[in-house]
Amino acid sequence: MLAPLAAALGDFDVRTDLRIRGAFDSGDWLASSGHIAGHFGAPLFGIPPTAGAVFLRFGRFDRLVAGAVADGPASIAETILLLDLPALMLAAGCWPLGAPLGPTVVAPGPRDHKGLDPVPDAVEGAKSLALVEALIAALKRYDGADLASMGMRDLWTTDFWWFGPAPIGSFRGHGAYETGHQGPFLRAFPDRVGGNHRCRIGDGRFVASTGWPSINATHSGGDWLGLPATNKRITMRVMDFWGRDGDRLDENWVMIDIPDLLMQMGVDVFARMAVLAGNRK
Repeated sequence: MLAPLAAALGDFDVRTDLRIRGAFDSGDWLASSGHIAGHFGAPLFGIPPTAGAVFLRFGRFDRLVAGAVADGPASIAETILLLDLPALMLAAGCWPLGAPLGPTVVAPGPRDHKGLDPVPDAVEGAKSLALVEALIAALKRYDGADLASMGMRDLWTTDFWWFGPAPIGSFRGHGAYETGHQGPFLRAFPDRVGGNHRCRIGDGRFVASTGWPSINATHSGGDWLGLPATNKRITMRVMDFWGRDGDRLDENWVMIDIPDLLMQMGVDVFARMAVLAGNRK
């Protein structure tokens, strides 16, 4: 992965905004998110360069070697990585599907700027993890018709931030989030079932989880990302990072492997992008 990034972005920076550590299922994990920043001067996985600065968002989960103390490649047994490549396509003007559901932004780190290796606090970490567990349970209560059936407004602050991947976008507050993402998503995948997490850890006021995949569903509803229903069974590779403020969640950074999901729906975004980029030469 480093070689293609170096070829495309040169001497890039890894700007990590959130990094926490914890144990899950007899393993020790390090979870992080942020951006890979550099000058986009050569193609990356076929995405044409912008010849300018770019911030490529990433989510990363490292399962550490048993007993590892120091960071570094020698201490890592497994890495799960997601890059927001659709956002890079949008930046390059070659996203081949419809308009994004919401704005694509350079997602900032936590509001309090204290997301890097927070001081270990088992009590606060347990509180954060319990709140996310309550959120997951609430998501399963969706009645198929009314978003209020999940009780989301009891779990989030009124002005929470939800930073989603392109082309879903980012939203602030319940109304924008429900209109821009939650409603369209649940209409498209009404029978979705989450879980199957490889890792879910709490550290201070933060929580991180990933599943590979963590969602199974049927694409039975139309018009998500401008696409008609395919009635295909799909899975989703997902990463979530949450921040808690008191007894409610106030920030959520979400990564989804959108190209993999769309491929399961019969849409090869890289092939379509190549045609679009070729036509513009």
